[in-house]
Amino acid sequence: MIDHIRRILLVVVIFVASGWLYQQWQSRQGGPGLFDFIQRDGSKPESFTPAASAKLDPAQIPGLARISDESAALAAAVLPAVVSIDTATINRVPVRDIFGFLRGYRSGISPGLGSGVIVSKEGHIITNYHVIKGASQIKITTNDRKSYRTEVIGADPQLDIAVIKIVGGEGEFPALAFANSDEARPGQWVFAVGNPFGLTGTVTQGIISATQRRFSDNANSLLQTDTVINPGNSGGPLVNIRGEILGINVAIYTGAQNHQAWQGVGLAVPANDVKRTLESIMNRGAPVFGFLGIQVNPEPVGVDSTLGSSVGALVEKVTPGSPAAEAGLQEGDVIMRFGSRAFGSVDELLLLIAKTRPGQDVPIVVVRNGTITNLKARIATRPAAN
Repeated sequence: MIDHIRRILLVVVIFVASGWLYQQWQSRQGGPGLFDFIQRDGSKPESFTPAASAKLDPAQIPGLARISDESAALAAAVLPAVVSIDTATINRVPVRDIFGFLRGYRSGISPGLGSGVIVSKEGHIITNYHVIKGASQIKITTNDRKSYRTEVIGADPQLDIAVIKIVGGEGEFPALAFANSDEARPGQWVFAVGNPFGLTGTVTQGIISATQRRFSDNANSLLQTDTVINPGNSGGPLVNIRGEILGINVAIYTGAQNHQAWQGVGLAVPANDVKRTLESIMNRGAPVFGFLGIQVNPEPVGVDSTLGSSVGALVEKVTPGSPAAEAGLQEGDVIMRFGSRAFGSVDELLLLIAKTRPGQDVPIVVVRNGTITNLKARIATRPAAN
């Protein structure tokens, strides 16, 4: 027992001696000693001298100061019209026993979140269809922290746009106007406003990186932006410097599998497509698509032409009595331009037709037997059977 106590005392002595030797060495080096931190009185005031002023006066950087103030003014003007969307979806959850065998199902609730933007004084809201799809309960919260119930007015799943309306609101709601997204240019400044990761009232700034961006054959053209967009931003607006809706944020291009965070490539549905769908839903209760009445070969045709594009679409069939037949389109014609635009693929031509407003007269340029021919077709409403 006495030997054991001696060993403990020896260890303590060695530790204290080592600390004292380190203290003497540190003092000679001019730094704090080992025991200085232990002996310091925490209640003793510590003297310090803070910086007296900023390094730069706003008058020295008037351009940056003005941009900062104007960005803040833009955010203040836009935020009242942007809402957070919380959803609840009831689904069936499998119930298994301790051996892993299925014993039945029970009801479970899956929460979801997204963003939206008010587009009418009556409280109509644009958001993504995937934000509210299958939801049994939809609640929106405005920027002033007021919550409202909503009702679904209509949706366009293909465009991933839905229209909902505030229920029980009083007075007029702040609304944003639409910009002409056909005038969007790469390099143009934009701001994304929304509810990323449930953080309400978030504003990020960037530029339009590209227009007419498409990632699959059956997808609409999208605007690409480097503005920070994360889960929860879906359905929120991408606005220009005038506070107009240039697009509705819809997706994040992840690049890596299962990587759902921002990587510099955000995508938004162009405002013109959103506005067209909104008007169709409000006037007819559902989106309306244009109809020309042609069947085309899915493979593009290469044509030596001076029309600004070498891609054409070969007409294989013309529906009798359709706008195409009345315009004089024939089997074997190669469509080179639709309206004022050339197209990069056959599928893009079909999307252009679908997005054209029924009743609109559209010039069509075709190559027939090696000769350029100009036609004009009045677009009709796509029949339900098609």
